[in-house]
Amino acid sequence: METISLVENYFGEVKGIADEISKEKIADIVNALYEAWKRGSHIYIIGNGGSASTATHFKCDLEKSTIVEGKQRFRATALVDNIPLVSALVNDNGWSEVYVEQLKNVFNKKDVVIAISVHGSSGKDKAGLWSQNLLKAMQFAKDNGGVTIGMAGFDGGVMKDVADYCIVVPKDSTPHVESFHVVIAHLICQCLKEKIEKES
Repeated sequence: METISLVENYFGEVKGIADEISKEKIADIVNALYEAWKRGSHIYIIGNGGSASTATHFKCDLEKSTIVEGKQRFRATALVDNIPLVSALVNDNGWSEVYVEQLKNVFNKKDVVIAISVHGSSGKDKAGLWSQNLLKAMQFAKDNGGVTIGMAGFDGGVMKDVADYCIVVPKDSTPHVESFHVVIAHLICQCLKEKIEKES
């Protein structure tokens, strides 16, 4: 029975998050990405650790799950995916520069950077402050006429103030936040496909 109680508690917390999370802020992100699709902007997605895998997953779904026959498609890149380039940039410039250096090669005005971070780039560990590479990339995008979207957890950290649009999963739990980021990414893609289908 102890394991059943753990399972029930976990799912109870999941239900609580689903009730509390801001539907309006998710809608704002959907609308921002829809506008980016209409103008043909490129979407760059970044994250560290588990959020890096979410970035790759989100890139896949933006390009695949939103396809509507006869309509233009999303163009997206997860900047963690080119391992030789990532390792070369980290080796030569340091981890804090790994995303901004890639954006310098490819970023155009009105492109979008989506940054995913459990703690919203707040806090630190043995290597120093967390996820400063995300904040640098977001600031670069803002300085160059781009749009920034954040997906955070806990209290939203620094990211909620830097991003033009930010959804915060209101839970101090890395597993819950990471799980909900994937749920939100799926939801966003589903909403985008429906909006694209209705586009005349």
